[in-house]
Amino acid sequence: MAYQVLIVDDDEEFRQEMKELLEEYRVLEASNGIDALALIRKPNAIDLIILDVVMPHMSGLDVLREIKTAKPSLAIIILTGKSSKDFAIEALKAHADDYIEKPFDVPKFLLTVKKTIDAKKKLSGVYLNKMQQIKLFIENNVEKKISLQHLSDEVYLSPKYLSRLFKEQTGTGFNEYRLKVKMKQAQRLLQETDKTVEQIALALGYKNAESFIRIFQKMINSTPTEFRQQSVRKKHA
Repeated sequence: MAYQVLIVDDDEEFRQEMKELLEEYRVLEASNGIDALALIRKPNAIDLIILDVVMPHMSGLDVLREIKTAKPSLAIIILTGKSSKDFAIEALKAHADDYIEKPFDVPKFLLTVKKTIDAKKKLSGVYLNKMQQIKLFIENNVEKKISLQHLSDEVYLSPKYLSRLFKEQTGTGFNEYRLKVKMKQAQRLLQETDKTVEQIALALGYKNAESFIRIFQKMINSTPTEFRQQSVRKKHA
């Protein structure tokens, strides 16, 4: 499956030239930053954004910052003019992956695109492994109060960055995922053991059964006792 590249530039002729150069990739286009951000917010599989600095409505640097806030792991190459060195420096400070000066050398440009995608895919694999590591850690410590700070220390990422990355990789916020794991374990214990609701609440780290029952009912739409009774009926049906 071909990698997907989004070209963001207000020059239609330039976008067409870029599209022809990137014939081995699937190419999307946006003529300004606002349209680019709208595309990124939709479900997609964009691997790389090639982003011009100077555009109407919204500068490339502002677009870069917005993208990195929403999707920090998305690869971005900034396009600058030869007189835009300061913009290039600002772009790198804002976590652009690389920059290319216009007019550019075609072989060098294509090599930069390939290297950036390859590096990001490798890094994404590392992050995916980190997410798997984190999810396993949560599942194995379901009865403990695990904080985002604790996990960030485990995987050497800042809590803020980890929170965004976790949501991006799993589609679920950290706290919501942690609760879902607890409730999944609660359902298993209710179905497979004779433990009382109070014992299950304690096993899952709740100080009292009332808190556990309230959260279970909110997420599963039945009380633990009702869920157990329904499971027994289904088993003997």
